[in-house]
Amino acid sequence: MTSFLKSSIGRLRIIAFIEGCSFILLVFVGMPLKYFFDSGTLNKIVGQSHGFLFLLFIVATFLAASTHKWKKSTTFWILLSSIVPFGTFIADYKLMKPAHDKDRAGSKA
Repeated sequence: MTSFLKSSIGRLRIIAFIEGCSFILLVFVGMPLKYFFDSGTLNKIVGQSHGFLFLLFIVATFLAASTHKWKKSTTFWILLSSIVPFGTFIADYKLMKPAHDKDRAGSKA
């Protein structure tokens, strides 16, 4: 786990996972509770947390992109993943994990 914290991509992957979980909780639990059961308490808590995590995700994406000189298209797809449910998990598997593995292999050599 500490290896994740040593690189900007590792930190981005952790933030992406937490942000993705908060988005799923908000969309699939908080919103139904709010609109079907008139209970908005969870929405307030999760919504504010998700908003903070979303902003943190954007900052972490730009930091990783500038540090590792990603193409604009890679940065775009990673940012886009944050507005689609389950998107951050797909982006992690398809884009962030390979970049992180490459980064770790380069630092070991």
